[in-house]
Amino acid sequence: MTEPPAAAPVRVMVVDDHPMWRDAVARDLAEAGYDVVATAGDGPEAVRRARAVRPGVLVLDLNLPGLPGAEVCRQLVAVEPSLRVLVLSASGEHEDVLEAVKSGATGYLLKSAAREELVEAVRRTAAGDAVFTPGLAGLVLGEYRRLAAGTAAARAADAPDVPRLTERETEVLRLVAKGLSYRQIAERLVISHRTVQNHVQNTLGKLQLHNRVELVRYAIERGLDGD
Repeated sequence: MTEPPAAAPVRVMVVDDHPMWRDAVARDLAEAGYDVVATAGDGPEAVRRARAVRPGVLVLDLNLPGLPGAEVCRQLVAVEPSLRVLVLSASGEHEDVLEAVKSGATGYLLKSAAREELVEAVRRTAAGDAVFTPGLAGLVLGEYRRLAAGTAAARAADAPDVPRLTERETEVLRLVAKGLSYRQIAERLVISHRTVQNHVQNTLGKLQLHNRVELVRYAIERGLDGD
């Protein structure tokens, strides 16, 4: 029996202005099986190289010379909405976290994280999960709720044009909004991890959204994160 072809390794780019730290992160990810396609040490260089090599996951520091990390994220996601951005920062300040998420980052990890946490965070980010250092996920969800309160009325006016989701897609969307990972959703609904991913991708397509962060905001705006 012919073995199915192995999945191609996730293409990762690492951006940090400290050479030793940047090289260490790139080495750790390469040793874990990721394809580190590029590195960069400042904002403008990061934008140029990312557009050239088109990584699947960008591991990005916020404090960069030339162009702030949040702006790097904003520019790249605007051109390539499918890009997953995992911020790896020394700052746990709420303003920095929220600015990164508003710029399009799908995850935020502190540099104090262990190597194993980083490797797992990149894996989950590539899979579409929203990954945050413990304690920061609640902050981000809280901000989504605050933003939703100001936009729910406007969205309601467009309600007749909202695409219809299946019962299962709505169920998966509700669990995504609660902050569950794809694996946790699969276990809760007794379906495969791949099936959860398919439901999420179908929902993204129907709603014309680009990533899980936008999907969570959409669900919260419609009150799908409640019990």
